Amino acid sequence: MKAVLPEDLREVFSKAGYSGSWHKYLKVGDWLVLFLSCALVVLSYTLLWRGGVADRAIVKRDGQTIIEISLNSASKTRVEGPLGTTVIEVQPGRARVFSDPGPRQYCVQQGWLTRAGAVAICAPNHITLELNGRGEARYDSLGY
Repeated sequence: MKAVLPEDLREVFSKAGYSGSWHKYLKVGDWLVLFLSCALVVLSYTLLWRGGVADRAIVKRDGQTIIEISLNSASKTRVEGPLGTTVIEVQPGRARVFSDPGPRQYCVQQGWLTRAGAVAICAPNHITLELNGRGEARYDSLGY
């Protein structure tokens, strides 16, 4: 497939001796820069991507751990807070806040959490759901 250029650009390129495909005009240094750039992108993705597979859910009230739930089997857990009962639902490999008595329902709208380090916070009811995985946590999903 040949690129379509405006007439004036075709004339400029043809006078300069350019024709056909662009890759034959790249020199060794150009290819080296392209290769190193691609390698840097892949390396950055693998090193900087945080939050692996989660294996447990930690439910906290006022910063104190109330219960740790394995993500291996389905269950529902009720946790009491100042406003009422928050229900945490767990399915294999994921967890969510099923219901909460808070007025805006932000933690319910967060949906299913699947990656280690993911957090759903029910601030009015002082309940936090956090997923943890194997190894040390490298980041916090909250920006303090």
